[in-house]
Amino acid sequence: MTTHTAPVADQELSTPRTGTATDRSPQATTAVSGGSAGVDQPAADRGRTSIADVVVVKVAGIAAREIPGVHDMGGGLSRSIGAVRDRVPGGRPNVGRGVKVEVGERQTAIDLDLVVEYGVSVMDVAQDVRENVISAVERITGLEVVEVNVTINDVHLPDEHEPVHTGEARVE
Repeated sequence: MTTHTAPVADQELSTPRTGTATDRSPQATTAVSGGSAGVDQPAADRGRTSIADVVVVKVAGIAAREIPGVHDMGGGLSRSIGAVRDRVPGGRPNVGRGVKVEVGERQTAIDLDLVVEYGVSVMDVAQDVRENVISAVERITGLEVVEVNVTINDVHLPDEHEPVHTGEARVE
């Protein structure tokens, strides 16, 4: 798991002191010396924020699916497994299918595998997906998106229908 860490000023924390019962005030148990963190600093500067890879994967997957012309995401095997998973009672769609990310402390790179609808401009869809993903990930996570690589794996034709499981036997 990689993390995003908010910048924290150099600080030196002393170890907690133990002493008599009269020494047990908050100032006596932990002291902050020489640093800029502490009660006199804004709350936003007190600590770190970690963002897991799965957060960026989900945000990017949802943002990519919002674009008209995107039929599905993922490669052939991934889509097949996802289709089965989606049909399982109680199963949820995997919004991260077709999304790979690398997340650093301040930056992320994203790779997307798409299936587009027949008749749409592949280049326009890729550009719109790239812009929407960058906007969503930067707005929601605060990470800088250094690149979004889009791979078009397939084109969904109008007469292609996903197999529908009716629950009935095909043969008697």
